[in-house]
Amino acid sequence: MLTLKTKDLTAVQLQDYLQYAIAPRPICFASTIDAEGNINLSPFSFFNMFSTKPPICIFSPARRVRDNTTKHTLDNVLQVKECVINIVNYDMVQQMSLASTEYAKGVNEFEKAGFTMLKSDLVTPPRVAEAPVQFECVINDVIALGDNHGAGNLVLAEIKLIHINESILDDHGKIDQQKIDLVARLGGDWYCRVTESNLFKVAKPLAKLGIGVDRLPKSVRLSKVLTGNDLGMLGNVEHLPSDEEIDIVGAHPEVKEILDATIGDAQNRERELHELAKSYLIGGNVEFALKIVLL
Repeated sequence: MLTLKTKDLTAVQLQDYLQYAIAPRPICFASTIDAEGNINLSPFSFFNMFSTKPPICIFSPARRVRDNTTKHTLDNVLQVKECVINIVNYDMVQQMSLASTEYAKGVNEFEKAGFTMLKSDLVTPPRVAEAPVQFECVINDVIALGDNHGAGNLVLAEIKLIHINESILDDHGKIDQQKIDLVARLGGDWYCRVTESNLFKVAKPLAKLGIGVDRLPKSVRLSKVLTGNDLGMLGNVEHLPSDEEIDIVGAHPEVKEILDATIGDAQNRERELHELAKSYLIGGNVEFALKIVLL
């Protein structure tokens, strides 16, 4: 394993390692305005939500790595403590990227990138009409993390109004994760798209107490078939099945076929049972899979 001391790396090297490893990152497409009324629109991938009540997002216009200068967005939020955070989806990603061009102060990136300015209800900066979600925010604080090349500036933005395009809502009025078609930032020029084909769910152990991987037999924990993800699913069940429940599974046609075909061959029996259990894990039947591996 490659081990690096951050103090030995240049700002460019650090940026490269960090941005490729800490990914994907959501994109804050921030519209701001300065004291003279000049509008700026710029994306930042140092961004996330950090509180629900109050609703706080933080994004960071970092000092430029190459020359240590600051960005217009930072200058603006220090002058006019308001912004709009526009969420980026796939339909606008190329225009969003164009808006990241370092145009001179006073140049309106809405116009350069071909976006539509939409008047905000509470704050002065306009919204991006094409964005599926728009957050009108006030700036509670700006925290400088240093004055070196690449140093961040944490902008604490409190969301006051949320605007949502109804086309991304489901039948219950909630945002449909498949319809919003989000994109996220990776390292270098890389992005990723959140499509239906790469979405998956992981059951949260909130309302129950999983038994944990340590409660599984050693033969299961050290399985050559089951992965760490598989073990995590098995360890998330609330209790081990009884001996009677396990015995019943032995009569299941698929299981019985393996048991009958591997009499006296413990090694292949374990492998085939684990492979069968894995197929049930893929199908979401975790409890049945657990009973199989416990035979």
